[in-house]
Amino acid sequence: MGAEREQARLSTQTSLFISDLHLASERPATVELFLAFLRGPARSAARLFILGDLFDAWIGDDDQTPMHYAVISGLRTLSDSGTACALMHGNRDFLIGTRFARAAGCRLLRDPTRIELDGEPLLLMHGDLLCTDDQPYQRFRRKIRNPLVKRLFLWKSLDARRRIAADYRRQSGKAMAAKTMETMDVNQNEVARRMQLAKSQRLVHGHTHRPADHEFLLNGRRAIRHVLADWHEDRGEFLKYHRNSWQRVIIGAHNLAE
Repeated sequence: MGAEREQARLSTQTSLFISDLHLASERPATVELFLAFLRGPARSAARLFILGDLFDAWIGDDDQTPMHYAVISGLRTLSDSGTACALMHGNRDFLIGTRFARAAGCRLLRDPTRIELDGEPLLLMHGDLLCTDDQPYQRFRRKIRNPLVKRLFLWKSLDARRRIAADYRRQSGKAMAAKTMETMDVNQNEVARRMQLAKSQRLVHGHTHRPADHEFLLNGRRAIRHVLADWHEDRGEFLKYHRNSWQRVIIGAHNLAE
């Protein structure tokens, strides 16, 4: 299946891209860093694209915690200020639904999605679909993304869902420890296949927590794959596009003081 295509071509206004914040109540400093980002750099952008794993876990839009309210409020304030926010599911928060999106003023994006920036096609993905060497994960992904499986999970009580999510995180940690770094990284053939399907020479994704800008040849032409950074308590990073220029910007308490 090809990437979902944006109907409108986006102009020279600034666009920001982030992913893998893994926000959780147990990581208040990272939450505060994100909220400061929304009040600061994001306000000067026309668009903010969040490409998955905004939250470390999401067990349903009915899970209402102070942290969730704070993030929703921050996103809504940003949206009301004029910055358009688009949100893509990650492997940790794929149960984010329309209730959250409406409250936060965000638009949900399919994975993958193709947009255009100043006439250049750009492919957006979370990134886990590119890790095709990890076949056990891909099988698990297909299973838990099944609409019936999701519906059955959301029918359970919040307490039951919390227990299941905690167990999943434990099992995921054990599984990752047993895998090689190469297995958990993207497969270059799959990268090329996805980009060719989207007719795009540029890809932005997260998931792997290996921020870098990879240049290679695709159909005899220069192509580039931007890998977004994961966020920590004292440091975050966003990818900025403005007038055919791409820039990585590191943020922290040193440059987000209010």
